[in-house]
Amino acid sequence: MLAERVLPLSGIHNFRDYGGYDVEGGGRLRGGVLWRSAHHVEASDEDLAAIDALGIETVIDLRGDDERAEHVCRRSESFSARVLFAGGVTAGLAPHLQAAGGAIDAQTARARMIDTYAGMPYRPALVATLRLYLSALAEYDAPSLVHCVAGKDRTGFAVAVVHRLLGVHEDDLMQDYLLTNSAGKIEERIAQGAGHIRARHGVEMDEDAIRALMSVNPAFLEAALATVRRDHGDVATYAEAVLNLTPEMHEAMIDKLVV
Repeated sequence: MLAERVLPLSGIHNFRDYGGYDVEGGGRLRGGVLWRSAHHVEASDEDLAAIDALGIETVIDLRGDDERAEHVCRRSESFSARVLFAGGVTAGLAPHLQAAGGAIDAQTARARMIDTYAGMPYRPALVATLRLYLSALAEYDAPSLVHCVAGKDRTGFAVAVVHRLLGVHEDDLMQDYLLTNSAGKIEERIAQGAGHIRARHGVEMDEDAIRALMSVNPAFLEAALATVRRDHGDVATYAEAVLNLTPEMHEAMIDKLVV
């Protein structure tokens, strides 16, 4: 199943279809219309051609203005998709960079990632872009792609929100999130992340700590979902209260994405 859902691109990590799951009450998420990835800064010409072939009409960029300026995504000459993002500087950088300050060990790295995820449902730039994402899913009946920098933390939370709104079972939701640890070139991604972390913080960090920061863990996503449940009871109520999702938008998403 993993091989069928992951697009093998040379310069983009974690590019995969997150549709295809059964949903509660019957039905299944459409395949080939819900895509996720890391950003496309190092995309090759072949990668760009493969993306063009997917017919993606909407790209949702969860990064802040500072990240977009520092890491400009490559696009093909024929690229014509709408790119949606909220203006503003990202609060606290990408989660794995935010959690990395200092020469920390693996246990501390995991604890910091859990704390970072716990605050993710209310990160201003992320919330503002998630509003755009849900609105686009309700309005446009065409393939979309969501990404952040590494395509694992903010993107992982965004996909989890969409999955729950569409009725994907929680065990499947978590399984999809954890595919980041096996999808694509994870060792290359970890090595690349180590370089960014050490360049930014100027520290020599334990290899196990780097791996904890650059991987995903059930406890991370559960921390974000626990915040949602604590304050709102469930994802649907959170989406209505915080992400401005109306019942009509929710119904439109289901109509377009569940078959």
